[in-house]
Amino acid sequence: MRRILVSTAAAATVTLTVGLTAGCGALDKALDCANTAVTISETVNDLQEAVSGSSEDPAAARDALDQIEKNLNKLEKETDEGDLSASVGKLNKAVDSVHQDLDQGRDPDVGPVVDAADEITKVCKPG
Repeated sequence: MRRILVSTAAAATVTLTVGLTAGCGALDKALDCANTAVTISETVNDLQEAVSGSSEDPAAARDALDQIEKNLNKLEKETDEGDLSASVGKLNKAVDSVHQDLDQGRDPDVGPVVDAADEITKVCKPG
């Protein structure tokens, strides 16, 4: 969980710095990507917290998954960047897997969700 927050903060800082030296279009794109990475990281953290107590409150885990899916749907509509689109696809697949685990009463494996969210953060870093 901490790894995602640190990666996201670093990505946002680097993106802002590089974006400020580039044109306005590049700045807007970099900010959108950084903001998206932060939002996704926050919802993945919510999911991790919810899953750690999913046996007591699986509804909280489902709510976190629903929020991640909402953010990903918005991102899919707004992005035309190939690497980011591929990363979003991986995160969607990982979220679907966690949904299936919860639906079947299994302890969900959020590792692939965390990894895919981390990949989005990396894609949003310039250079």
